Amino acid sequence: MFEMSQLRCFVAVAEHLHFGQAAQHLNMTQPPLSRQIQLLEREVGVPLLERNSRAVRLTPAGRVFLPEAQRILRLSESAMRWTQRVWRGEAGTLRIGFTAASGYGMLPDLMLKLKALMPDVDIVLREMVSAAQIEALNSGILDIGFIRPPVDTRRFAFREYLSEPLIAALPAGHRLLEKSDIALADLDEQPFIMYSPDAARYFHDILTALFDQAQIAPRIAHQVGQMHSMLALVDAGFGMALVPEVAARLRFPNVVFRPMPSITEWPAKLNLIWRPDNENPALACFVESIDGIRLDAKPPIF
Repeated sequence: MFEMSQLRCFVAVAEHLHFGQAAQHLNMTQPPLSRQIQLLEREVGVPLLERNSRAVRLTPAGRVFLPEAQRILRLSESAMRWTQRVWRGEAGTLRIGFTAASGYGMLPDLMLKLKALMPDVDIVLREMVSAAQIEALNSGILDIGFIRPPVDTRRFAFREYLSEPLIAALPAGHRLLEKSDIALADLDEQPFIMYSPDAARYFHDILTALFDQAQIAPRIAHQVGQMHSMLALVDAGFGMALVPEVAARLRFPNVVFRPMPSITEWPAKLNLIWRPDNENPALACFVESIDGIRLDAKPPIF
């Protein structure tokens, strides 16, 4: 089988039709150049060039072989460049998991920043609850995940990605909307849509601790695991809820959002986690670029 160096020598001579110019182009002397051409012709089994003291011409076989040789060289160079870019994390595939709630506000902004910073990386998105993301990271289905705390730091590396305040979601016409500043004590004995302890453990535990500290007891009307289900119940008038600020992007006709300044020390956090032994170069590039990908703070949408 012929070698790539032989193809490069043949293409250089065929394009210049001059051994001296081809040798200069390849930064070599003429004798080894002629030798490479001879070896190539021996391998192919036919003469590719006609040469005499005055001129160099392609044989009919050489004219057929030239575009194929050029194509092989282009493919070889392209494969080498692409492989190098994958190694540097500039190309390849990155599989990202995210929760439904984080997808409302984080995901579109994240994808825009990723497209600008890593344009040749194929991003595969998978919507999963935090527990499913943990399993997918362990099995190699995901490279990186966006999950709510806590994080098992024995198995995963992580960074805090977002920290946003909890806000109140109230049915239109609720009496608390008449107040300029809704306090946590105002929720006592009010109909309340609570997070499920199974499907939304993180938020359930935050609010349980918050209510215990404030010594209040809202009347739990329903417990659900998804943010859109919670807001749909608020919209239908079953009660109020506390949701992360990003939920204000979900528009329901009868839901009104209000800030809760008294509980800003109880933010909802979102962590970026990955396995330290994941060898995907695109993951390493993503983690190194996280400050450039991190979302800018945005004002509440009320």
